[in-house]
Amino acid sequence: MTASEIPPGPSRGAPLSDQECEKLRQQLARAVRRVCPPWLSAQADDIVQVAVLRVLELARRGEGIGGLRSSYLWRVAYSVTVDEIRRLRRRREVGLEDAAAATDPSPASDPERRQAAARIAWGLRDCLQRLVEDRRLALTLHLQGHSVPEAAALLGWGVKKVENLVYRGLADLRRCLLSKGLTP
Repeated sequence: MTASEIPPGPSRGAPLSDQECEKLRQQLARAVRRVCPPWLSAQADDIVQVAVLRVLELARRGEGIGGLRSSYLWRVAYSVTVDEIRRLRRRREVGLEDAAAATDPSPASDPERRQAAARIAWGLRDCLQRLVEDRRLALTLHLQGHSVPEAAALLGWGVKKVENLVYRGLADLRRCLLSKGLTP
């Protein structure tokens, strides 16, 4: 048995042993850790659970899971992670700390600061839109908190290519913001 395969179940449609389920969960947990963005890491266990359920549903339907390759498990982990991101964006969930900060009167509620923040946000959006598409994609993922290897995996590009695009994109972004009178 290779490390990239899950051992076959006893028979088609038969339940998996506890040991096989644990091995499946561990492989999916590794895959989810690789594709899950840092800001979603608090939900990583939930994502793993949903991924395990998807694979087990495949087995329940009688399609069997014997010999599943790690590439298939990675795809399941990736699709479940993307589904979770979409679900969170649809619901626009706000964390407890964010909700407390929104209700807490602070200097950020000052109209001048809000206007300055809005101007910076507008400048960032405008400058990002002016970038070449490859640089914009790589830089956007970087600004969202993805590491270069994570961004490379999400985009399907080489790590070196993404690294170059991020650094060139940051330089372009810095120049654009300075031309608008905004200091990064």
